[in-house]
Amino acid sequence: MSDVAILRVDRPGHAPATIELAKGDITTIEVDAIVNAANSALAGGGGVDGAIHRAAGPELMVELGARYRGCPTGSAVITASGRLAGHGVRHVIHAGGPVWRGGGSDEERLLRSAYLTSLRLAGEAGARSVAFPAISCGIYGYPLDQGARVALDAVRDGLETAPSVERAVFVLFSGDTFAAFADALAILAKRTSQERPGTRLEDSR
Repeated sequence: MSDVAILRVDRPGHAPATIELAKGDITTIEVDAIVNAANSALAGGGGVDGAIHRAAGPELMVELGARYRGCPTGSAVITASGRLAGHGVRHVIHAGGPVWRGGGSDEERLLRSAYLTSLRLAGEAGARSVAFPAISCGIYGYPLDQGARVALDAVRDGLETAPSVERAVFVLFSGDTFAAFADALAILAKRTSQERPGTRLEDSR
């Protein structure tokens, strides 16, 4: 992983949490759970979805087919991690993000819900660390700046109700995506620090 930015967030009554950005390959990170940008049919695909399925092996698709009949947009389902268990990943959470249709088709609510549902499932599974891609910001066409804002706001809020999760990492493949998320994280840090003085942003780029 290269390029890292970390936002440390106080959570009254719970251990502090971090929201991190890293540039790299999500299939190589050592976390308890990885979130997959899945399609509603849970049929695998290109991009992050294809990369995670290739790394996890065919057992991932076998479990999906046995347990689920698709995943509504804005929701998520959870499976074991297949061959990703080899470097400590215990769960893959398959999140159905929205296709961007101009912003008037409830895309923001659906994208936020996909992140929040993923984080809730991770917490229920006992995960302490979760890695996210930039859901819907690839072939689904969600604008990077808007998608980054929704993603970071949702995860910051979701960490309040998933106290077992102490580390949320956005693993971003391209420089443009990392830059958009870094800008959004700086804005979130400024806003959050006004509400909670213990919040601070660390940037090691």
